[in-house]
Amino acid sequence: MNADKQTISACIRRAAAAGAVVAAHIVALHATAQAQVQGAAHFVAPAVTPVAATAAAPPAAVAAVAGPAARPASRDMVKPAALPSPTAPLPPPAACSAPAEFSHLDHPLLHTMRRLANGEPLTIVAIGSSSTAGAGASAPAASYPSRLAIELKTRFPGRDVAVLNRGVNGEETDNMIARFDADVIAAHPQLVLWQVGTNSVLRDRALARHAVELRQGIAALKAAGADVVLIDPQYVPAVLAKPETAGMVDQIALAAKETDVDLFRRFSIMRNWYEVQHLGFDVFVSPDHLHMNDWSYACWAKLLGAALAEAATRPIAAASAHLGH
Repeated sequence: MNADKQTISACIRRAAAAGAVVAAHIVALHATAQAQVQGAAHFVAPAVTPVAATAAAPPAAVAAVAGPAARPASRDMVKPAALPSPTAPLPPPAACSAPAEFSHLDHPLLHTMRRLANGEPLTIVAIGSSSTAGAGASAPAASYPSRLAIELKTRFPGRDVAVLNRGVNGEETDNMIARFDADVIAAHPQLVLWQVGTNSVLRDRALARHAVELRQGIAALKAAGADVVLIDPQYVPAVLAKPETAGMVDQIALAAKETDVDLFRRFSIMRNWYEVQHLGFDVFVSPDHLHMNDWSYACWAKLLGAALAEAATRPIAAASAHLGH
């Protein structure tokens, strides 16, 4: 009888232990399912944080990485209506702005001014390398010359304004000069926008040689009877990594001053976006860390269009005084 009681007690203890294990598993499964539901309900995609510039070294692009959301326990727990629509338009990443001293043109555009005053068609040639051709843009229509044409037609309604894109990927100053006759002068432009210097910096070319070529090119464009606006390199990580970048920017500014042509300070404008407005490189630079993107091309065109319109419509007295000088 004692043996039977011992056997029964042992069975009761084993059953109790097994029940405790099952209960523990049930509690664990319930907690896991509840955590998954909460994870699905409260997951928010992280926003990209703008990178602040440092004074010690050229800034580097920082990519934001988002972790995956917790998987819901069942389909019933997912609420598609609460998720953002993939076709909903995204808000603009930033307002397009720049200090006036960087986007203002020092000299009136006299040839352009006369053309507009006479109601005649205006021809503008944009020559340069990949950032003129539109590398980094989502489509040719998003390149800066294409956006500039729209901007100028808005500012001069009813006028015949053509902006010809003569950008070629990878070209340096001497390659562009070699194309002047066929791609620029043959179009008889009243205004030439010359984006220059970036590829020479990227390939570590000597600044002294570039200075000579730059002045030769400016002289050829002025002799063809066109207003000239130089455009310096872009402020992007790949360019900032090169030791001659600052020297190239200074050289282009000096050449513009000494040859009495205008300069659109793209480098300073983009540096202001980064260092003063605290826009991250992901806002205005393509993933290759070299080319601009749709937003920055559009902003470039907007700022340049405003500068060109102002310089081509200054009071006649001021323009005449400059012409006499």
